[in-house]
Amino acid sequence: MSSTTLLHKRYPSLILLVPAVALAVIAWALLAFEDNLLWKVQELNLFMDTWLFFEQQMVVPGGLLTWLGTFFTEFFYHTWLGVLMLCGWWALLMWVSAKALRVPMKWAVLMLVPVCLLLASNMELGYWIYFMKLRGYYFVGTIGLTLAMASVWGYRSLPAKLRPVAIVVAGAVLYPLLGAYGLLSVLLCSLANERRTTDKSQLIIDNGKLKMVGTFVLALLTVWLVPVIYYWAVYYQTNFDDIYRAALPVFELDKAYPQYYVPFILLGGFYVLCMMFDGRWKMFGERLSHRFNSSPFHLFTSVVLLALMGWGVHYYWYRDYNFEKELEMRRALEQSDWNGMLRAAANLEDEPTRAIVMMKNLALFRLGRQGDEMYHYKTGAKAYNAPMPVKMTQLVGCAIYYAYGQANYCYRWCLEDGVEYGWRADYLKYMTRCALVNVETEVAKKYIRLLKHTRFHKEWAEAQEQYVEHPETIKDNEEYAIVKRLLMQEDHLGSDNALAEMYLMNTLLDINTRDPLVQELTLLSALWKKDIGLFWPRFFNYATLHKGEHMPKHYQEAAYLYGHLENQVDISQMPFDEDVVRSYKDFMELAQRCSGMTEEQMKPIFYPQFGRTFYYEYFLIRNQKTN
Repeated sequence: MSSTTLLHKRYPSLILLVPAVALAVIAWALLAFEDNLLWKVQELNLFMDTWLFFEQQMVVPGGLLTWLGTFFTEFFYHTWLGVLMLCGWWALLMWVSAKALRVPMKWAVLMLVPVCLLLASNMELGYWIYFMKLRGYYFVGTIGLTLAMASVWGYRSLPAKLRPVAIVVAGAVLYPLLGAYGLLSVLLCSLANERRTTDKSQLIIDNGKLKMVGTFVLALLTVWLVPVIYYWAVYYQTNFDDIYRAALPVFELDKAYPQYYVPFILLGGFYVLCMMFDGRWKMFGERLSHRFNSSPFHLFTSVVLLALMGWGVHYYWYRDYNFEKELEMRRALEQSDWNGMLRAAANLEDEPTRAIVMMKNLALFRLGRQGDEMYHYKTGAKAYNAPMPVKMTQLVGCAIYYAYGQANYCYRWCLEDGVEYGWRADYLKYMTRCALVNVETEVAKKYIRLLKHTRFHKEWAEAQEQYVEHPETIKDNEEYAIVKRLLMQEDHLGSDNALAEMYLMNTLLDINTRDPLVQELTLLSALWKKDIGLFWPRFFNYATLHKGEHMPKHYQEAAYLYGHLENQVDISQMPFDEDVVRSYKDFMELAQRCSGMTEEQMKPIFYPQFGRTFYYEYFLIRNQKTN
């Protein structure tokens, strides 16, 4: 038996193996590279097992999809489980699409196209995960297309005389359930006209061209009128401009970002093209068989298609070093893994964003090492790699505010973002924490009650009930105890203008306290401010509260530098460490040799020796006070 004949016999099993292998590779890539992202996606998700929650989803067209999408998204809490479910849906989508489109097995690789487009639409988001208003986004498109293609498959099994009625009924039933995916289903159904081949050059349409055009026109009228009728009769609270794109994401903030719609446009075009090609698969295969050895040609074509799909997914897959670090540190922060946060912030390959710097400083503060190690990590203020404006408040603002005792501001941002972008498990947990430290028992009960209706946050919520029933025990919880020590003495709420770092540092700077933990924050804020007049009283207060203790190195460096810059405070009797004095002298000598250079030219020269000192921070780090 020749190798060509053997390949021809084995080809069907080989071609079916391709989608399975592709799904396995996709699952591996998601788990290997996007574990923290998928975990964060479920934190920004909320599904509750109540009838009221279901009703709330159904008040807009496509509500069934958002209900199902949020349900499956919560399984990313265990990322392997969520990925398994997502790949399972993609396998089902390929099978249903092949049945609905009547794609021969030899062209089964084509069914990977919508999977790759859906994968690209998920992985192109980047910072959009914080601003996405479509709930259950990661599953909505997949489930919507699967149900749409199932309806097309069912439509094709109907007698021809019932199909015009089915077009209208499908639009009326599917639109409130699937939104835009239901409308797509109606259009595809109108293109699903039976064809048969009388010879190799001519196609005869069963019901005639006139009937075919009539069905298509009926479908267009259905797609046009059904959303309008539902808008006036049921969904009047929906924006009229959105009635035709219900259950689709809206990439608009300060302006529209059309580039993110490309995968969805290609998805619709792919299914329309395949439906228009319907009935010609066999003829196409017969023509190819005259020119090529069929099996090797199909195998070659499959490899080329896989390569193109792989390139497309890679092109759209958002990869950013700082974004990944932020996600890693944010996950460690939720687990109070301060050392894990520092491991993520160590030896950075790129200039960090302020979110990374803020989380690093918080970890050092909680470990009591900020005064000695704050400048041992790379600092910076790199812009967030996103086309839209990104504020730190949306990324880590709530967590940072809470960790530094600004419970009112944490609560405020959770509330505002919840109203703007939809309620999320992350918001409800922080609002619970804020209520507990503020001893707002009834408020805490409300959020705990909501979280108890979730699958994976229920256990956390139940653990908080002990502090509601016995508020005095909260002092035994180390995390709550620290936050309560840091709480503002006066209960107030103003405006931070979305400048989280600047507002927080200025607020801490004004605190007058004898609590050593809180007072150190005022000194650290003075270092951040680089204001000599603000530094000295806080430095001496720190020395008084920590009498007999070794002064942290960065505080010594600031005192030694400021003492020489203005000579207003006598530092001659202060016990500075020898390496602090030596590094200052070496820094100034190098500065003399580099006179005439710009700061950007001096940075690579100074950083290897002095990058871990306050001297480098003071003279060579500018414009770091950003949001």
